[in-house]
Amino acid sequence: MRGRDWLKVVVCGMVSLSLCSGCSWFGKKKAKNAGTFGETEGITPGVVDVGSIPPPDRMADGNRVPVSEFNVENVLFSYDSYQIAESEIAKVEKVAEFLKSNADIRLVTEGHCDERGSNEYNMSLGEHRALAVRAYLVGLGVDSSRIQTRSFGEEKPLESGHNEAAWRANRRVEFALFR
Repeated sequence: MRGRDWLKVVVCGMVSLSLCSGCSWFGKKKAKNAGTFGETEGITPGVVDVGSIPPPDRMADGNRVPVSEFNVENVLFSYDSYQIAESEIAKVEKVAEFLKSNADIRLVTEGHCDERGSNEYNMSLGEHRALAVRAYLVGLGVDSSRIQTRSFGEEKPLESGHNEAAWRANRRVEFALFR
């Protein structure tokens, strides 16, 4: 086998391997800063104590409290990140104060992503975002048994555009409140 033929075989093999294994070599950029999805420090999905709260899909819509009752905004995130930005912390603190003064309210933090990335990647990133907000609320003194998380990934966009303004609105955590 000549030199060029060998190179073609190696490149074809790498491409095939990356496509078959779901490798992100051709896809998403690797995260470089703390709080990005590529790192797992601090928040581990699947190790959350949800206490006696039923799963989000079992919470009857009749018990859902309209978010407009306490005028809360979605927590927005940077691309490929689940770190809560300084500019978003006041939103989380407002929710914590509301929950502390309303002991009968339970909460589901719902993580969302923009359309970029695979479905699996976005579901996991949405979960990390929801868990980050949950962890912050618990750190502010909200009982962990009152908070559950859920990820919708890219499945429920707020904005349907394919530009940075739409993507920014879709990288969020929403709050679902239940009595």
